[in-house]
Amino acid sequence: MGVTFANPLPWWALLLVVAAAAALAWFAYRSLAAWPARRSVLSALRFVTLLLLVVVLMRPVTHSTATDASDVVVPVLVDTSRSMAIEDADGGRRIDRARSLVEQRVLPALAGRFSVDVLAFGESLAPTPVSSLEPTARRCDLAGALAAVRDRYRGRPVAGVVVVSDGGDTGGAVNAAAFDASVPPVYALGVGSADAEGDREVLSVTAAEAILDGSLVDLAVSAVAHGAGEGAVEVRLLENGRPREVRHVRVPPGGGPIREVFQVAPSAGAATVYTVEIPPRAGELVPENNRRSVLVQAPARPRRVLLVEGAPGFDHSFLKRALSGDRSLDVDAVVRKGENDQGVETFYIQAAKGRSGALTSGYPRDPAALFVYDAVVFANVGSDQLTEAQFQATREFVARRGGGLLVFGAQSFLNRGLVGTPVEDALPVQLNRRPDAALPAGSSAAANRVQLTDAGSDHPVTRLGATRAESTRRWEGLPALASTSLLGNPRPGAAVLATSMAGGASRPLIAVQRYGEGRSMVFAGEAAWRWRMMLPSKDRSYETFWRQSIRWLSLGATDPVTIFPIAAVGPGDEIPIRLAVRNASFEPLPDAQVDVRAAGPDGRMDVLRATRDVSDGEAPDLFVANFAPSQPGLYRVSASVTQGGREAGSATAAVLVGGADTEMADPRLNAALLERLASATGGQMLAVGGIDDLADVLRANVPAAALAVRTDAWHNAWSFALLIALLSAEWLLRRRWGLR
Repeated sequence: MGVTFANPLPWWALLLVVAAAAALAWFAYRSLAAWPARRSVLSALRFVTLLLLVVVLMRPVTHSTATDASDVVVPVLVDTSRSMAIEDADGGRRIDRARSLVEQRVLPALAGRFSVDVLAFGESLAPTPVSSLEPTARRCDLAGALAAVRDRYRGRPVAGVVVVSDGGDTGGAVNAAAFDASVPPVYALGVGSADAEGDREVLSVTAAEAILDGSLVDLAVSAVAHGAGEGAVEVRLLENGRPREVRHVRVPPGGGPIREVFQVAPSAGAATVYTVEIPPRAGELVPENNRRSVLVQAPARPRRVLLVEGAPGFDHSFLKRALSGDRSLDVDAVVRKGENDQGVETFYIQAAKGRSGALTSGYPRDPAALFVYDAVVFANVGSDQLTEAQFQATREFVARRGGGLLVFGAQSFLNRGLVGTPVEDALPVQLNRRPDAALPAGSSAAANRVQLTDAGSDHPVTRLGATRAESTRRWEGLPALASTSLLGNPRPGAAVLATSMAGGASRPLIAVQRYGEGRSMVFAGEAAWRWRMMLPSKDRSYETFWRQSIRWLSLGATDPVTIFPIAAVGPGDEIPIRLAVRNASFEPLPDAQVDVRAAGPDGRMDVLRATRDVSDGEAPDLFVANFAPSQPGLYRVSASVTQGGREAGSATAAVLVGGADTEMADPRLNAALLERLASATGGQMLAVGGIDDLADVLRANVPAAALAVRTDAWHNAWSFALLIALLSAEWLLRRRWGLR
């Protein structure tokens, strides 16, 4: 039996702590200098109490030094997740092969030498007779199973853990950093075939952020057809269960992944489920992984846009018409006309009835009125048009509210424009300090023409065609701009999407960045209306560019009450439904009560009470409600917020449950993961022939396992009683001697 400390201090730190405790105890009774005996007694009690607290914080522990091998535990963990039902283990099911290995090889090799427990694991861990092992668990969590073993056998010696599995982990936490010295060595036995010959699988289906004109959304599909040779496979796309498109795709040489992109137009006003499937071959072992679904959320409402013009102009008029023709955008416009006879600024306002009142002075003065919008466009707006408070509110509109800001027009950049205003920091490029920073069109054919950068070739803002080549071709066909304003260097993290040749040099023309919760963009060109008037009437490049620019800018703008996107899960898995709850100024609502309702595909309604989300630190506006759906399908989630008995907001969202069978993804034996698991814990990967030597390997771990059994010496009634006795003695003496 030995004693050490779980949280030891170096000798010099311990010396400093003792000295500090002595000084503190002596200084605490400096008022008793005239009674040295009393001072010494009370200081000693205080000093001993402080030392006892230090010792407790260092956590003294006792270690066993000898243990009989028969008392050492060897847990045998058998994977009982659904992938263990695949019939590729010597012609039988994987679970049958695992049961045979445990019953006929592992237990006879360890019986009588160790205390052996057989435990089934999937999403949880439980003792199970070998004969009752069946592949019924929804998923496999290897890291969680090992953590449960550590807790289950805390205080007992464990020589090692035998894991019998196909390595199909869906917990996602198996890595070297996930395990410390308290996790016993793992000895892994793999079951199943490492070859997926004949299996066809849809690996992923993702809905791209890119939004093209006409609300087209890209669905990127990745699939694989093992053993298909040079043939072709049929890939089907379904929309809400109805066939939409069928493609016959040739398998790349060597059986590499198949990559396809479908363009879809989701139905307005409702979430749409898109499913990609590959018909299974006759006798295919794992048909469950031949399909995946993805949910495309419907826009909750049109994006609200505020267009502020410093003066009437051709560009602004064309832009206003282009945006107004997009049904997904709701545009309010303010045009600065000049001063009237009384010297008062006048404005031409086009706005919805409920929002026009806040625009009578040319720009909202109340942040709450500004935060109603999702995007703000400054067209030739200089530093003299808005107040310092309005510029500051605009910066907060981007950073805190998550809105988008677009700045264009030479007057925003010339004569220092917006230089020195609070919004300057939110822009993706540094503004030019020169008083004259515009370059007119030159004689060169390339002057002021748009040139896409690598970043702009695939960005949602500058994508004018269905493919990269088509998009580049359309940009090259656009007429030259009249001039380009000189901008400074891009800020760290910003992306320059397009440049133009002006003054003999390549200048940033279109640049974007994320700023805080929102996004910003600058366009340095003049006379972009030429893209509308100097091209055929059927060419929609001008409208496409500006509409998807505003859509991208406003994409991160949320409502005061918002349900964040919910990750797709399987039935029975817990879903954390996270919400942001704020007032009209996007400030947290104190004492808010948040009720969440989840309606399942069968009509069942679950009512939950959301609580503050403490996992995100000090964010008082974040709430979370945990929900475990019982069946696959589309769930409708709604949240209602009340404060002081009054309704304070609401939000709705949809979540897809069971869109993919992750347990059956990549059905091959994952020997590499089992090897990493064994290596990270100090164990090893076992071959079937090595089972007979397992007992000798584990016996070598017995001394270390015995030493690993430690008991917290401070965690008992005696240490607590001693601490209370010291404090009580000091208090009684203080009272007796008339001290407070």
